[in-house]
Amino acid sequence: MTTAQIDTKTKRFAYSAIVIYSTIVGLSFLFGKLALTVASPLDSLAHRFTISLLAATIPVLLGWVKLQIQLRDVLAILPLAVLYPSLFFAFQAFGLQFTTSAEAGIIHATVPIFTMIAAAYFLKERATRLQQLSTLLSVAGVIFIFVMKGTTIDLTNMKGTLLILLSALSLAGYSVLARKLTLRLKVFTMTYVMTMIGFLVFNLMAVSQHLASGTLSLYFEPFASPVFLVSILYLGVLSSLVSSLLSNFALSKLEASKVSVFNHLATLVSIVGGFVFLNEQLAYYHIIGAIVIIAGVLGTNAGSWRGKLVSSTQSSRTSDFR
Repeated sequence: MTTAQIDTKTKRFAYSAIVIYSTIVGLSFLFGKLALTVASPLDSLAHRFTISLLAATIPVLLGWVKLQIQLRDVLAILPLAVLYPSLFFAFQAFGLQFTTSAEAGIIHATVPIFTMIAAAYFLKERATRLQQLSTLLSVAGVIFIFVMKGTTIDLTNMKGTLLILLSALSLAGYSVLARKLTLRLKVFTMTYVMTMIGFLVFNLMAVSQHLASGTLSLYFEPFASPVFLVSILYLGVLSSLVSSLLSNFALSKLEASKVSVFNHLATLVSIVGGFVFLNEQLAYYHIIGAIVIIAGVLGTNAGSWRGKLVSSTQSSRTSDFR
């Protein structure tokens, strides 16, 4: 197998990983809603990362994965973990108290734009004009869906808008920093440290809140609910641990701006999930928006598709002469 074929195969795995990631994240909104019917946002986050850390530790204890963490690695990963999951989820959780999830969806649609700008400045990733326009196109597709649903951003409530914007910036910063770190650190090591820091941060916040209100005895009460148990297992194992592994792997092989735009596919999965499982409306504007988003994602990754096509063609021609 030639170097070009190996590179093409690796990128194929990376794209498969980010598509699976988008699917998991898209469905996480469904399970997140179910979890919030039983527990508070902060408790849900704390239990989510507790489950995630347990799931990540099991293969280490069984010897399936060798975890070699040095202090310098932890210090290198710490800024990444501060951005995601700590700041990302914290800003999101508190921001949603002052704004709607639909408004948050519009603001979060801008993440690929922030990522592209940050990647160009810090990673020297140069996007083509087609990729820039395609990224804007995918953002427009998401905003179109929310606007057609009658959603607007209430600028009079700047607190909620600012917090969600900071959450979006945190995710963009994570994408750029993770891209840089994955070039020299193992994906599982990064994910494990990120998960551990998320566990410490959100459990500390949740326990402190319960101590302040005198309700510490109710901390584990949500686990008595089968709905919460199923939801938190999905959120902890798949949406936190597995999705982080997939995202970090994809960022180790693909440009940050190309990976970031796939977050918009999660919006489509969320819409389809709501239609299938919650009997939510699926209108014509969802379909139009979906087409625009997919076109934007394909356009942003146009160079990669073209490269894979050329590589496949050259490989075919080489085999013809053997």
